[in-house]
Amino acid sequence: MPLSHLQYLPLPLAFFSILIGIFVVLLVLLQLGALEYAYTRLGVSAGVALILLLGSLFGSYFNIPVAVFPEHNVVSGQEIDFFGMRYVIPVVVEWPGTVLAVNVGGALIPGLMSLYLYFKHRLWIRGIVATACVAAICHVIARPTPGLGVAMPAFAPAIITAMVALLLARRNPAPLAYVAGSLGVLIGADLLNLGRIQGLGAPIASIGGAGTFDGIFLTGIVAVLLASLSFRPRAAAPAPGRNDHPPAT
Repeated sequence: MPLSHLQYLPLPLAFFSILIGIFVVLLVLLQLGALEYAYTRLGVSAGVALILLLGSLFGSYFNIPVAVFPEHNVVSGQEIDFFGMRYVIPVVVEWPGTVLAVNVGGALIPGLMSLYLYFKHRLWIRGIVATACVAAICHVIARPTPGLGVAMPAFAPAIITAMVALLLARRNPAPLAYVAGSLGVLIGADLLNLGRIQGLGAPIASIGGAGTFDGIFLTGIVAVLLASLSFRPRAAAPAPGRNDHPPAT
């Protein structure tokens, strides 16, 4: 099994370029100073957040194999349409079955970032409840897709996450949105569907990869947008009767 076959973009170049375009827009807004407050509310510096988003984009190309499920008929070199998105199945030869892998950009990076935000913001109960809600809904709408593995509509996780985060943390929903969205998709769509992967003929079943990566990446963008719209403290007003002008001489 050549390891080079495990490394591929989770989306065709045209669709992947859209995500790159979103990243560029965020970069421009940051340079204009429009998102400084948003990243402060999220809990990381703007530079670190952009590095993570960039790492998530280009890390999506890499998959770390963890297990192999025996498969009689493996799909190879096809394109699959799912809810308006097109996914490319890599060309494989003499493949042992369905290779279960962990995607670096769609699982490893957002997973570690989620754990950091969970402890930093002490989300304790709210983090568990929000993640469970997103995971439950994602599990219902995720679909095992022949040749691909598990897939779900790209914008569904972002919309679900935004609603749950706003209900549970109205003043600062951004960290909760990132945590619940990333971990909720990984748990609900990928991990809880591992038992349904065998028999789909997918050469690679990537946790956080093709089928769910776009939703996880867009969830991170939504977290930033929620932060930019969340409560911004006002500057304290001067005390009544206070004279800020120097006395006349």
